[in-house]
Amino acid sequence: MSSALREAQDPFAVPHEEVLWDPLVDVRDENWPSVDVFMSGTVFLDIVFTGLPNPPSAGTEVWAAGMASCPGGIANLAVAASRLGLRTSLAAGFGDDVYADFCWQTLEEQEHVDLSRSRRFAQWHSPVTVSMAVERDRSMVTHGHELPIGADELIGTPPSSRAVLTSIGEGAADRTLPSWVEGARCRGALVFADAGWDPTGAWDRSLLTTLAGCDAFMPNAVEAMSYTRTDSPRAALHALAEHVPLAVVTCGADGAMAIDATTGEEADVSALVVDALDPTGAGDVFGAALVLGTIAGWPLEHRLLFAGVSAGLAVHEFGGSLAAPGWGDIRDWWQGVRARAAAGEPDAAGLRGRYGFIDDLVPRTHVCGVRRAAATIARRSDLTRPA
Repeated sequence: MSSALREAQDPFAVPHEEVLWDPLVDVRDENWPSVDVFMSGTVFLDIVFTGLPNPPSAGTEVWAAGMASCPGGIANLAVAASRLGLRTSLAAGFGDDVYADFCWQTLEEQEHVDLSRSRRFAQWHSPVTVSMAVERDRSMVTHGHELPIGADELIGTPPSSRAVLTSIGEGAADRTLPSWVEGARCRGALVFADAGWDPTGAWDRSLLTTLAGCDAFMPNAVEAMSYTRTDSPRAALHALAEHVPLAVVTCGADGAMAIDATTGEEADVSALVVDALDPTGAGDVFGAALVLGTIAGWPLEHRLLFAGVSAGLAVHEFGGSLAAPGWGDIRDWWQGVRARAAAGEPDAAGLRGRYGFIDDLVPRTHVCGVRRAAATIARRSDLTRPA
């Protein structure tokens, strides 16, 4: 499997010196849609404070060692997909404030996300989340208002795309698939869904009937076991596989498992061992990487391993969309593994054998400039690890 440079074509045109790596070049043909993955949701301005010695308590002030600002919410998923080389289109509402200016510019100009189906709304305050990271835990404060119109009205007819990403369950807007998702599937898109967290604890099993309109479902282990009323991730996986062609259950530090009925494959992989600092956006990175591997036609085990590496590299850094790895980061990690393996390090030799398929995926030169970003309103990241 090989990769090549992406042709700069609207709406994903980039400056010549920033031409992006295209991992799908071998499967694109004249029938391939201009959009690889389409999604819709709420974009937040995320303000992240890191290196806090302790959480703030009433009447006190705590100084943080680092901070940064970046687009969050659905933007975490859009950025993760775009940095992995997927031509990504996002439909979202943006206010007319400075926060919206920053998020729009960052997504469109820096992250090359197509916003042609997004809209600005006058007198609508951009949603804002402040995240405070203490040790390996985090607390958040969010302010926002409901978008003046619904997603179906915002999107209208969805663009032709190879895949769409959506969320179903109590944490989503509805337990049924939005009309735009059904419309996209009718136009040939594969529907990848994750589960919205159910704060009520009811875990309504009627969600399983919604999976008939999906091609892939990617809940975590707790969500999967709760919806299927099973007592192990593997039992939940097999229960879900009766409802959806590609069933995936993520198990955090224990890795992930999946069954793909379309290829007849079943796989169970362990997670990449990393020093996890911030889990924000890890699920989005995993999902974006799984979409890439699926539409590229990779073997199921390789899809899970690659998604695990991508998510592992993300949690090793702070900051949601800031931490999503690009091909430059993946290449840097892989070159480090190869160098350590050549030096005789046993652990690296194991990684070299397990992830050897990445040799055929990563750029072999320095042409790819897509790496983790330092997007802040102040234009300079002060995001640091705690001492």
